Amino acid sequence: MRNNLSNFSHIYAGNPLDRGDVERRDEEWLAAKAKDPKSRFLPMWDLNVLIAGGAQEELGWLGIDDLTRLGVDSTAIFLGIEGESAHFVVDISKNEQAVRELRESTERRFEDARTATEVLSGPDSGIVAQARAQVSWHSRNGFCAICGHETHMKRGGQVRQCSGCEAQNYPRTDPVVITVVSHGDQCLLGRSRGRGSPSNRYSALAGFVDQGESIEEAVAREVMEEAGIRVRNVRYHSSQPWPFPSSLMIGCHADAATTDISMDEEEMADVRWFHREEVLLALTGENESLAIPAPIAIAHHLIKAWASKFVT
Repeated sequence: MRNNLSNFSHIYAGNPLDRGDVERRDEEWLAAKAKDPKSRFLPMWDLNVLIAGGAQEELGWLGIDDLTRLGVDSTAIFLGIEGESAHFVVDISKNEQAVRELRESTERRFEDARTATEVLSGPDSGIVAQARAQVSWHSRNGFCAICGHETHMKRGGQVRQCSGCEAQNYPRTDPVVITVVSHGDQCLLGRSRGRGSPSNRYSALAGFVDQGESIEEAVAREVMEEAGIRVRNVRYHSSQPWPFPSSLMIGCHADAATTDISMDEEEMADVRWFHREEVLLALTGENESLAIPAPIAIAHHLIKAWASKFVT
């Protein structure tokens, strides 16, 4: 189900699976599909995804017979449906035999979810985003936050229900605003502390949306906190799932209402105004003093849109 909802689609977006909201309510249907030879299972090990080699590298889907042969007994998490096949992700981290055999395979390999996007198609990267976020969430929510009892997976993994108080817990998605602020032919970019990135790499300013806060308010607050700049005319550009562990990056542009920088030195290593020509050179790798994030990140495309004058 490739979406045509936007003129722009990022890496980790464009998941082709129908998430099967109706089907996942039927426990008998889920149980049958978990044993169906037509179903496909994506193994993950320590949040690394299985990749199958070949002329065109792709996700390393396995069948139920493969899982049985490998001795995998982990509960599969339902991802969705494509065609006649149900698709699941299965965390094999505790299945030593399966991990060992798949790691020794010459036809398959486990790959970090970031570097996997260098070889996978856009739709496959969307499946990786869903699968990684789901496995990560389940691994961290085995016990109830209310009463401490063990929780169990329901609705194919969409819910975890407490065995004690029966409270239901749903996977969380954390909204993050990320914004390119501009003033004429200059844009505001910053470098955060403690991320180990090169000293010349600058990015759009970003931060989590607070409770009871609109996107526009979050943009204004984050830019003020990090750079001391007031903004106006906040515009939405696009969004990107970011499964590390489970964020939704909400990309925006905004105009500067003030220009004097007052940087948060505890959080930021540097915040500067950059001229459009500097940014255009950085986009082509011709500016040694400025590097911007790679195309995997929404920040790259927000900056590129501004530099190329695609923003009104």
